[in-house]
Amino acid sequence: MTNYERIFEEAIGNYGLISSAQAVRAGVPNKELVKLAHRGRLRRIGQGTYKLVQYAPAPNGMDAYADSVAIVGEGAYLYGESVLALCGLCPTDPSRIFVAMPRRVRKNPVAGLVIVDRSPKIEPAWYEGVPCQPVADAIRACRQSVMPDRLAAAAVEAERKGLIRPEEREEILKELK
Repeated sequence: MTNYERIFEEAIGNYGLISSAQAVRAGVPNKELVKLAHRGRLRRIGQGTYKLVQYAPAPNGMDAYADSVAIVGEGAYLYGESVLALCGLCPTDPSRIFVAMPRRVRKNPVAGLVIVDRSPKIEPAWYEGVPCQPVADAIRACRQSVMPDRLAAAAVEAERKGLIRPEEREEILKELK
């Protein structure tokens, strides 16, 4: 199996993304990633983060969210409004994607990527193959930036989609009043 085939196997189930750390775990040295990017088989999207060039974007449009989390690094997860947008719970500003990281990030984010410092680290939930803040917590985190009636509608929709339990919905609705 070639190095590219190893990378492809790792990346294909992850929106075409691979980090340097994932590549090393798959037995591919970092210098190989750089060579493959130079040859046009991978595209560098962030420090230590690459994307397959021959990867068709996901039909659900979730690539931007997965890319943003991957760019921030291991341990990052989608946060707040971006979780609501990913799950289709309420309209949000598509020009900004919020990603939380439990430790300091020294990277300069790409345009539209907002890195939120969140400590202590939480166990992320996975929606559409992207690590995320749990939906109930994301709704609560948006109280300062999203209108309460939209958050209430998001809570009802989240319960309908099976993303939160009825008790969580009731608790959120009480908190919003």
